[in-house]
Amino acid sequence: MKEWFFSMSVLEQIYFWIAVVATILLIVQIIVMLVSFGGMDADADGVFDTDGDMDGDGGLSFFSLKSITAFFALGGWAGYTAAIFLPNIWAPVLISLAAGTVALVGVGFAMRGIAKLQCSGNLVTEKLQGQTATVYVSIPPQRQGRGKITLTAQGKFSEFDAMTDEAEKLKADEQVVILSMDGDCALVARKKQESAEENKNEAPMSEI
Repeated sequence: MKEWFFSMSVLEQIYFWIAVVATILLIVQIIVMLVSFGGMDADADGVFDTDGDMDGDGGLSFFSLKSITAFFALGGWAGYTAAIFLPNIWAPVLISLAAGTVALVGVGFAMRGIAKLQCSGNLVTEKLQGQTATVYVSIPPQRQGRGKITLTAQGKFSEFDAMTDEAEKLKADEQVVILSMDGDCALVARKKQESAEENKNEAPMSEI
């Protein structure tokens, strides 16, 4: 195994490690997503907090964490394979960029399609108040614009436009709480994490 790895060129080693790391991260994200679809609380999404999304005109985020990970995973394996068979250094680079772009766009459209498919049907938005959701497209602060949130509610994986009164932008994959619904747009706030100090304050006072 060691001899096989060091027999590779520097370019092959770079692409190999990019592909392996990105593939592992992508598998973890898929598992978290499947758990979320199953109706369980996917707090593990907080491990992958990122600000790597850009708001498009149609609300479709091609630069979410999942799509960027897919870019490096597929692009890494394509570049590694091309580096083995093509001696030209630029050919693997171009091939990896092309393959990664296909993966990035494909995952972006796939996530959009899943959200639209799952949110079809009768959904009582009034009952979403107080529900926890995940930011899909970053939400500008102080109602300066709209972002996107996703959540599993009433047996459906749904996507909604979202605004916030928070002073700072809500980043992609961040956990938020729905305060109210106005049609298909939600007013959300950052989900506060319970601290150990707060729990201690709730403990009964000692007898005098």
